[in-house]
Amino acid sequence: MSIEEELQENSEHAHNAFDKKVAASMAVIAAGLAVVSVLGHFSTTEEILAQQKASDQWAYYQAKSIRRYESGFVADILSAVKSPDAAQKYKGNVAKYDNESKEISEKATEFERERDLRHRQALRLDVGEVFLEIAIVLASLAILAKRAFLWWGALASGLAGAAIAITTIWLR
Repeated sequence: MSIEEELQENSEHAHNAFDKKVAASMAVIAAGLAVVSVLGHFSTTEEILAQQKASDQWAYYQAKSIRRYESGFVADILSAVKSPDAAQKYKGNVAKYDNESKEISEKATEFERERDLRHRQALRLDVGEVFLEIAIVLASLAILAKRAFLWWGALASGLAGAAIAITTIWLR
């Protein structure tokens, strides 16, 4: 075997080793991407559900407000026609609907806080997902171009994406 042939063969083995390292890191990044993507979809779904619950509570609040207004209106009419016992019953309804409306409002606000939290989490997970996707692209380019700096860029982007996604744990 000539020196030239041996250099070429060693060079090919070196490239194959590089390709293997990059491919292995791509597999790890892809697994991370899959997890972050699923968590992002889950968080988005939870955000939508919390928004629906808040909307339902606000609709219930409006219904109670309408009932409170109607009870007040009827109480005023009955007071005007000199029927104080019947008017008092409807005034009691007004107070009851006021109390219920406060509870419903608090619950709706709680659902809105949950929705906002899920939105922030979904946004972080989406940004993390973007960085992980960029990492896969850079790793693919590193294999094609046989350039280590692209691989290092892929690793940096993958770490950044994972770090951004992990920060959703501390959001409250």
